[in-house]
Amino acid sequence: MELNSDFKKRVVVHSEQMEWLASPMPGVERRMLDRIGGEVARATSIVRYAPGSKFSEHTHTGGEEFIVLDGVFQDEHGDFPEGTYVRNPPTTAHTPGSEHGCTIFVKLWQFDMEDRNQFRKTMADGLAAPKGGVAIAELHRDDREIVTYNQLDAGVTLENTDAGGIEMLVIAGSVTESGERLEKGGWIRLPEGQHLKATVGPEGAKLWIKTGHLPFAKPPLVG
Repeated sequence: MELNSDFKKRVVVHSEQMEWLASPMPGVERRMLDRIGGEVARATSIVRYAPGSKFSEHTHTGGEEFIVLDGVFQDEHGDFPEGTYVRNPPTTAHTPGSEHGCTIFVKLWQFDMEDRNQFRKTMADGLAAPKGGVAIAELHRDDREIVTYNQLDAGVTLENTDAGGIEMLVIAGSVTESGERLEKGGWIRLPEGQHLKATVGPEGAKLWIKTGHLPFAKPPLVG
């Protein structure tokens, strides 16, 4: 399967307007944002766990990165409440689920295969003092990418000129980019060479942003 797999094109998805699709596990549904591959895929998705649902134990051969959008995600390593950022690099394993239900934004098979840096953090804990209505927390940085959490006041214009492509998820509030309004669940991916210029709506905005990573995009090693 290929979905939004041309990384040289601008892509915008309004995920809240999409239907939920069943996954192989009962009670777990997803909205696919981009994908290369079958059930083993380089994928970016919104995933919803119904109360009491879970996946069987599995190893993340290509790594897993996610943020908890609502509810509490759980595995044998603990509880991960709304606002948690998690990196599970290649070779890590767990049994994910949710007692009361949750929704996560997740990226699979997008790690350096030598990465072994596993961690979790509360995104808002690292916010720097606001400057010009913008507060930013750096969640992760390496030679391939920079990942940040951003809280912005109403009316602010956020500009990002990082090389290597830009990806943004609207966690809350709204922004307008190139004349297109993105509300909660709005996701945009800009190819290398295009810059982000987003103006925040009247309710402010909370954004997850990743930059620098698109030159490394490739299919998973298997199926």
